[in-house]
Formats: sequence, structure tokens, C-alpha cells
Amino acid sequence: MPPPPPDPAFDLRGIGGEVNCLHFSCKVDKPCPPLLFSGSSSGQIHVWNLNTRRAETVLNGHDGKSVYWIHTLHDRDCLMSQGRDLQICTWNLSEGRNEATDSIALNSVGFCKCSLLNREHCLLAMPGKESSQVQVLDLVSKKIMSSMDPATDKWGMAMCMKLWQPQTGSSPLVIVGYEDGSVALWNVLEHRLMSRLMCHKEPVISLDFDCVNARGVSGSAENILRSWALDEQQNLKTYKVQELINPGIADVAIRQDKKILATGGWDYRVRVFGWKKIKPLAVLQYHSATVHCVSFSDHIIPEERLLAAGSKDQRISLWSVYTQA
Repeated sequence: MPPPPPDPAFDLRGIGGEVNCLHFSCKVDKPCPPLLFSGSSSGQIHVWNLNTRRAETVLNGHDGKSVYWIHTLHDRDCLMSQGRDLQICTWNLSEGRNEATDSIALNSVGFCKCSLLNREHCLLAMPGKESSQVQVLDLVSKKIMSSMDPATDKWGMAMCMKLWQPQTGSSPLVIVGYEDGSVALWNVLEHRLMSRLMCHKEPVISLDFDCVNARGVSGSAENILRSWALDEQQNLKTYKVQELINPGIADVAIRQDKKILATGGWDYRVRVFGWKKIKPLAVLQYHSATVHCVSFSDHIIPEERLLAAGSKDQRISLWSVYTQA
């Protein structure tokens, strides 16, 4: 028989709200400590020192409204956060500061998280004014450079997305999951729909994309995890469907080395899969409520890799699993 799943390496508590989003910043030279950022339903953003396992800073900038997306912009001293107050805030955390230096107004009242691309241009994909619309903002000029609108309203709301760039000099692309269960690929500079695939019978709640292997994964309220791929003509094709015991996948994340995948479930569990064949590897049990978010650390040393899970139970669990996978 396979060995039993491990316990968490440690957990983080005292958050005072449901944990909605997580983001690591560990790829730094010592003695700078590895950090984990978390956003909660209380509107607070905690900056966790993973060496001391305590919050170094607590940010309040969304008027007590839920924070459901966070990401570092240029480095760990510049943070962006998206909240239910319909604002995207930029934070200056350098030299001990905790200032919100800028904000971008959102028109969307849904739960679609932004997606950041930090390459040739600093671009932010965000939900638009219309429920099915996705816009891409140039963060330097603060101008909308692209709007992508389905030709029909039958797709429903944009639910989740991933912005990426195939190669230097090419147009950025954005993959969007919609309320009708479809996943669509858009060319950002041409505002053009390239491909669309019906993936789920329920709204697409979460997705992630591996731009190295041109393969992605999505989850919904169903009890299936669906992987899909881009062929040479940039058409979306089903790659594999993995059935789960219980329905409801709140979040999916592919590790940076493209070896394993993690999901956060409505059944309070974190599931780990081999990414190449979507092979089930482990079911991690710790939380007492829905796991809203999962995230892999960007540690340089494989042995230090961590998987974090944030839950409705107001706790964050951190796991050291398949570090050499």
C-alpha cells in the first residue's frame, strides 16, 4: 500500500477571515526571508515571514471588503491587490512602508481574478464593464490596450483567466474561462478569438496554463478536472479528463517546474497530481472547510519548495510534498 499522506509542515493562523488568495515571494538572496502574501475576506493582506511563521505586516486598503487576488509587480516591494471594493491597489512595501500608492477602478462586480504579465510590457488582464468582457491594461501608460468581447452573451460571465506570451515579440494571449463552461483563447493585440472549447457543464471556476508545454487545466463545480492543450494551429483540444470522488474545484495551480499540479476542493481537501499524465499522487487532509486557493512557492532550491493552501476555515497550511518530483 502507498504510504499515508503527510501532515502539513506548518500552518498559519490569526488571519481573522476566510483566506481567498495566496502568492509567494521566495526567490531572493539570503538573508532576506521567504515571504507569503495572503488576502482575506476581511479586506486584510498579511505578509508572512516563512522563517518566523509570523505576519510581518498587515495591510488594510480595500475598505474591509474581501481581497481575492494578489501578486507582486516588479519585486516583493511592489504588490498589487484586487478587492470586492472594485479597486486594484498598488502597494509600496520598501523599507518597511505599507502604503497604497495607486489604485485602478474596476467596473466588474463578479469574482474574476486579474492576471499579470511581467515581460516586455507590464500588462494586466482584468474583467471589463460587461460581464463577459476581458480587458488588458498597460500598467505604464494606464491605458486599455485591448478589449475582448464574445459575439454573443450566451457565454455568460468571465470567471477566470490567464495572461501569457508565447515568445518575445509575439502578441500576448489570454485564456478565459466562462460561465457557460467554455474556455476561450484570445489574441490580445488583435482583439481576436482564436479558439474555444466546451470543457464543463458548469461555470469554469479556476484555470491555470503551462505556456512551456502549451497545456492548461480547469475546474468547476463538477467532479472532474479537465486538461486541454493547444495544437500547432492554436486550437484548443481536450487532453485528459480526470474524475474526482467529490465535486467542486475552487482553485488549480501548476508548479513552476511543470512537474505537479495541485487543486483546492469544496470537500476541504488539497489534491496533488502529476502534471504530465494528470496522475493522482496524494490527497492532503487538514482543513475543516472549503480550500479556496492553492499556490506553489518559487524557491530556487527544490528541497525548500512548498505548497500553500488557504481555506474558509481561516487557516493557511504549508506542505513539503514531491519536492524532487
